[in-house]
Amino acid sequence: MSALNLPEFDTPNLPLENLASGACPCLILNADYQPLSYFPLSLWSWQDTVKAVFLDRVNVVDHYDRVVRAANFEMPLPSVVALKDYVSQNRAPAFTRFNLFLRDGFKCVYCGSPDELTFDHVIPRRLGGKTSWNNIAAACSSCNLKKGGRLPREAGMSMSSKPYKPSMHQLQAQGRKFPPNHLHESWLDYLYWDVELKSS
Repeated sequence: MSALNLPEFDTPNLPLENLASGACPCLILNADYQPLSYFPLSLWSWQDTVKAVFLDRVNVVDHYDRVVRAANFEMPLPSVVALKDYVSQNRAPAFTRFNLFLRDGFKCVYCGSPDELTFDHVIPRRLGGKTSWNNIAAACSSCNLKKGGRLPREAGMSMSSKPYKPSMHQLQAQGRKFPPNHLHESWLDYLYWDVELKSS
């Protein structure tokens, strides 16, 4: 037994090399059955998920066709769980490089390039520009160098979007434009991506 009084599980039908690379991740939903995060997608390892089940913090919504076993117990490996306690999504998002790039769609606001992204003070610091949501934009290295310490109009450059402070809901909506490469079929009823649906 572990320090949390949880059973020690093994997975005889899961190759060890797959476990090391994060096999069988679990989609984590809020108590309202919406994903906690779209980008990055809210996922837990199977180990963290099993612990949360035993601590009674989640409800199992769906599972893989695989089981985990302990001495006198076995359970299907969860693929989707929902938190029992709702996590508010109204908190302000952190002002980070990642969230800034996500807000701007991971592309330069001047030329649209996704390469060599950095950030630009739209109003330069020499003119009193702040390092804040409302004055920082994603820019590729080339455009950042071209603009230098000038205002965009002084550099003859236009912006595809103006900087703004996003809400958590706006970032989540933006994240839906970037579906990950792997989506387990049991997740699909709970994810809504801005991609064309395939007709059956």
